[in-house]
Amino acid sequence: MTSPQQPQPEPGPHGAGAQPQPMPAAPPMPPASPEQPPAAPAAPKEAGTMMLQAQAAPQQQPQEPQQPQAPQQPAAAPGAAPAKEAGTMMLQAQPLPQAQPQPQPLAAHGPGKDAGTMMLQAQAAPQQQTPAPQHQAAPPAQPPQQAPHQAPAPNWQAGQGGYVSPIPVNSTHLGHALASEWTKIRSVRSTIWTLGVMVALIVGIGLLTATAMSGHAVNPRTAFGFFSVMLGTLCIIPLGVLVISSEYGTGMIRTTMTACPGRARVLAAKAIVFFGLAFVITTLSTTLVTLAMSGMVDGPEPTTDQWLRSTVGAGLYVSMLGLLALAVGSLLRHSAGAISAMFGVVLLPMLLAVFMLGATSLKWLMEALINYSVPNSLATLYGIPFLGDHSGPEGWTPLWIVTGVAAVALAAAFLVQEQRDV
Repeated sequence: MTSPQQPQPEPGPHGAGAQPQPMPAAPPMPPASPEQPPAAPAAPKEAGTMMLQAQAAPQQQPQEPQQPQAPQQPAAAPGAAPAKEAGTMMLQAQPLPQAQPQPQPLAAHGPGKDAGTMMLQAQAAPQQQTPAPQHQAAPPAQPPQQAPHQAPAPNWQAGQGGYVSPIPVNSTHLGHALASEWTKIRSVRSTIWTLGVMVALIVGIGLLTATAMSGHAVNPRTAFGFFSVMLGTLCIIPLGVLVISSEYGTGMIRTTMTACPGRARVLAAKAIVFFGLAFVITTLSTTLVTLAMSGMVDGPEPTTDQWLRSTVGAGLYVSMLGLLALAVGSLLRHSAGAISAMFGVVLLPMLLAVFMLGATSLKWLMEALINYSVPNSLATLYGIPFLGDHSGPEGWTPLWIVTGVAAVALAAAFLVQEQRDV
């Protein structure tokens, strides 16, 4: 890498023509004796670390008088090769573990050459590095003060030993489900359109009938309000089905069940909200029609029982019919199928009875279908049953019948809702 520097001759005492004295040759390195134990290997160093380092000369080197200064010998590193002359650079890999033999250095001019030879040598890492003395001792670190032990808040997401959310968690109840279902039923357009059409049919047709029957004697006066309520029933059935079947059709029922895992609570909230809304709207409409009938139609004054059956009774009957439609929609989970099934329950018995009019042997079946059909039950609440022989239910009995049927259908819907997937 660098050429060895040769010493320049100096004028001696004999003058300029005197020959310079030859520089004594470096003593040869003694060969390694097989009996001599090998040098202790250096401490293991960090794998792959290399450093370019020039060997340092000794602190004090004796000088001979009137002789050119000899190159300073490098200080031998622990576990390294024999000492070289000053400035020697050697390329040397890190020593292997103790079980492996120590590699020989690769010198630029071989070991023991003249001055000026450089050596590339790996730096030996000490066994234990002692920290440098500090001028001022640092104060001992104070242990962190621990906060007083606090009992973790109950976490419904990750159990006792898991993550505790800083957001307060309140236990849910039926009131939350009712608020959610009320938001749903009043924010969709199908509810507004269906209830709007129902009110228009009940009130509009009722007022038209009262106007047409004005001046005629009718017993009871409120009897012809039946026609308007019967048409309004055809609107409450689709609404009851869509309250729950629309969520199955769009897939939103999964979101509902995720937000409220209690399926019975969800179905109960839907039934309560729908029944309350249907009952209020229907009762207000039938009350308005009953007032118009009693004021415009002649006849005996209606009794309190007749008033209640034509207003509250009709509202309860229509609402229970809508609740039955909701239960059928929960069982079938299909809007078109549930609506078709409910229209069959409402209209099919009466249509079958019409086809049996000429069959004498089926007269008992025809009368049963007529007496327990939905149109005849509504007419019975208004005091004008289709069969005047009073062979069928009378008074409030049609309301109790439809209530029992709706209760059975709802119980089946609750049972199926808990057992099957969404």
